[in-house]
Amino acid sequence: MKKIILIASLIVVAFSSTSCKKKAKKDAAAKQEITIDASKTVVNWTAYKTTQKVPVKGQFQKLIITKNGSGNTPSDALNGTEFSIPVSSIFSNNPDRDHKLKTLFFGVMKNAEVLSGTIHIENNNAGFVDFNMNGVIEKLPFSYTQNGSTLEIQSVMHTDTWQAQAAIESINKACFELHKGPDGVSKTWSDVGINISVAFK
Repeated sequence: MKKIILIASLIVVAFSSTSCKKKAKKDAAAKQEITIDASKTVVNWTAYKTTQKVPVKGQFQKLIITKNGSGNTPSDALNGTEFSIPVSSIFSNNPDRDHKLKTLFFGVMKNAEVLSGTIHIENNNAGFVDFNMNGVIEKLPFSYTQNGSTLEIQSVMHTDTWQAQAAIESINKACFELHKGPDGVSKTWSDVGINISVAFK
């Protein structure tokens, strides 16, 4: 009788141990953290010229994550992330334009080689970046939506906030004729649209 009780007890202990291990594995999987996949994240920008506000589109082709956020959802993983973007990675499919942007727009700014920032999530559809450009750190508000495993970030940067008036004047002077519309007025807008498709791994 004692042997039967002992065997039964061992079976119960073994079963409980197996169940606990399975639960621990499930809990670990549920808590598995994700991080931004910089190689698959696409940083798009849209600048504007002429009084008709004709869009000029491009990208930054390199994103460097200097500090990962943490979490098991995309918004949690985004929160607290620190990044830098080399200005040299700017691309608009026009080599002459890219050269002018590097040298006559960013080139007249302070600390012109790199843009950087820290991302903060405020709620389920909005946040801001402590964005560093031209030696100035200011908040860049953004909205975001989740699309499967990616987050789509939308923002409008008003470059005057980063004291970039001299850079706007410089690029408008260099592109004076190119930025003329049918009215004969040359204009470079100080607001820039930002759209980022953030991938995770």
